[in-house]
Amino acid sequence: MTRQNIVLTGFMGTGKSTVGRLLAARLGYEFVDTDELIVARDGRAIADIFRESGEGAFRQWEALVARELGERSGCVIATGGRLMVDETNAAALLQNGRAFCLTAPPEEIIARLADDQRRPLLNVTDPAAQIQRLLAVRAEAYGRFPQVTTSGKSPEEVAEELLEAIQKDHS
Repeated sequence: MTRQNIVLTGFMGTGKSTVGRLLAARLGYEFVDTDELIVARDGRAIADIFRESGEGAFRQWEALVARELGERSGCVIATGGRLMVDETNAAALLQNGRAFCLTAPPEEIIARLADDQRRPLLNVTDPAAQIQRLLAVRAEAYGRFPQVTTSGKSPEEVAEELLEAIQKDHS
């Protein structure tokens, strides 16, 4: 099997980081979470980057990280929810990778993120409406990638499903 990167995209709360860690361990790949990498490089939490420097500064970080990770191999990459919506970022990561979009119904995403204060895009009066709106805006971009639902499945089951899809393509 080649060491082509596996890129996990999808909305926040769909399990990209949790599943990504499990999948990387199964494949013997390095796990990289783009949001964690940005925080480590910038030295501030994502909410602080948004508040102090604006969303544009965060999107610049995403573009930089996408270009850098696109040059690597043997990684499972969990992307921020909007990173792969940007076609330039997607092209950079897909030059040596294949992507899967993790999905879950809006009500499940809302339940999973109910107590999460780290999500700057949900710091609004009606987070449920914001989630619905963002999912609608991103639907076409997410739809470009094979869809894998995480609803009603354990992270281990989702990782196994991804592993089977990857192996099937290499047999």
